[in-house]
Amino acid sequence: MLVENCLGDFELNKKVVFEAKNLCINAVRDDGSELPIVKDANFKVREGEVVALIGESGSGKTTIALSSLGYCKPGLKISNGTTSLFDQDLTNMGIEELRQIRGEKVAYLAQSAIATFNPALKINEQVTESAVIHGSKTQNEANEFAKGLYHSLDLPNPELIGARYPHQVSGGQLQRLMAAMALCGEPSLLVLDEPTTALDVTTQIEVLKAFKKVIRERGAAAIYVTHDLAVVAQIADRIVVLYNGDIQEKGTANEVISKPRHPYTKRLMQAVRPLPAAGKKTKLNKTDKVIEIKGVSAGYGGDVMSKPKEIILKDINLELSRGEVLGVIGESGSGKSTLARVIAGLLPSFKGEILLDGQQLKPRLEDRPRSELRKIQFVYQMADTAINPKQTIGNILGRPLEFYLNMYGQKQKDRVLELLDMVELPKEFFTRYPHELSGGQKQRINLARALAAEPEVLLCDEVTSALDSIVGANVIELLRGLRKNLGVSFVFISHDLSTVSAFADSIAVMYKGIIAETGSVHKVLSPPSHPYTDLLISSVPELRVGWLEDADKNIQKAKNLLEKENIS
Repeated sequence: MLVENCLGDFELNKKVVFEAKNLCINAVRDDGSELPIVKDANFKVREGEVVALIGESGSGKTTIALSSLGYCKPGLKISNGTTSLFDQDLTNMGIEELRQIRGEKVAYLAQSAIATFNPALKINEQVTESAVIHGSKTQNEANEFAKGLYHSLDLPNPELIGARYPHQVSGGQLQRLMAAMALCGEPSLLVLDEPTTALDVTTQIEVLKAFKKVIRERGAAAIYVTHDLAVVAQIADRIVVLYNGDIQEKGTANEVISKPRHPYTKRLMQAVRPLPAAGKKTKLNKTDKVIEIKGVSAGYGGDVMSKPKEIILKDINLELSRGEVLGVIGESGSGKSTLARVIAGLLPSFKGEILLDGQQLKPRLEDRPRSELRKIQFVYQMADTAINPKQTIGNILGRPLEFYLNMYGQKQKDRVLELLDMVELPKEFFTRYPHELSGGQKQRINLARALAAEPEVLLCDEVTSALDSIVGANVIELLRGLRKNLGVSFVFISHDLSTVSAFADSIAVMYKGIIAETGSVHKVLSPPSHPYTDLLISSVPELRVGWLEDADKNIQKAKNLLEKENIS
């Protein structure tokens, strides 16, 4: 049942930019039958406002958002209803008519900026391309307009950043440059599809502030697709709550967040990760060390074994006890993932040593015996790219059983079924392919593959960052159960301080390749904290409308302390 809150007179007087009216979108099966994906969706986006579409994975958020460009993914079709842009019916437009609208009147910002930009072309050429192709600006006009956007988006060196290539800027900067690309044609409607999901907390805050500033300054309307309710609270004017293709509730951001009325909305609120907080100390046997990192330094380029061109890790000292969860947090580029790669042997260190069960590990993966490789397993962030799409789940999980344990035939199949049960997936998945699974299910397969080797240590690199709050919470619960039942140790890398504080026993805060602070969760999160830890804590969004504006003072205070200590 749809629960709808009333809009104020001010909102009703605004011009309608986009409207979905009785919109139904179906998936067409191989036999021609149809499966409803979006069911009778109705909502409007008015001039100067941001409407957020929220819900867990598979709720139809992106499918509805893409309909504002007159687009359906392959295998989908609009079966009923209409979508309109300034009263122009998009559902009956031809390809040429839609081409004129896309990029000029409506623009799309994807989740992954790095996948959106062409690595072979300079940034400015890509940012200005749409405006020049549509003829709304000459190349010179587009260049000047783009520079103004770079200033508005608070990008460093705005006069020259357009001359760089995509790989020469950070992830947060590239995300803002993708916003500049969308805004260069001065569209009336922006479609933002999870644009901050994979960013660390400090970068996310800067990107959110930049988006909000530009949308307000230029009077654009926006559809904001996300599963992060704390982000929604900072940027949305109205919220549309979706579940299984149905709109469950809609209303102003303040009403939906402070007084949710539909049971599903309340469930989403309950799944929001709590703010990071110090908790009681966990008792561990600190004398039983599984991993010891002593004075490790590593980098990229040149001879990485003796003198890398760029040093990323500088004199790292850490310990991991048996059964312990060590959370590693920090901004993008702080060295978190590099540390995991060094532990796994994917990147050899040029200084220091790593001990596994008291025995020194060879720096290079290829020099380690199979018995040592088995004990340390990597769980990658993006299951989509980590799992072979052409192999069945049975083959994917069977391969490490062959490689590490010489397990074949019926014995292997039985163990694969045990692994599926261990990660709470049905045995029917044995014959399925990765594309037949949801994002959360693929991440469980990613985890099961690592567990197949019967490891002592799991290196989890941002394993929940791309998952919605409900699915992410379920994965964390699964990890807790595996830790309890198997006694496995975790190096849990994340930019999500809330998740780390809820799951980890101890925390290592990384900043520019060094360990800025380390200790139990209680110690690290209890004041006084290191100035950089304070900055991370201050940057975690709260589920409260207006938090972004209120948090500025605390964030700036933490940045000033960093500068005073000559850390930044």
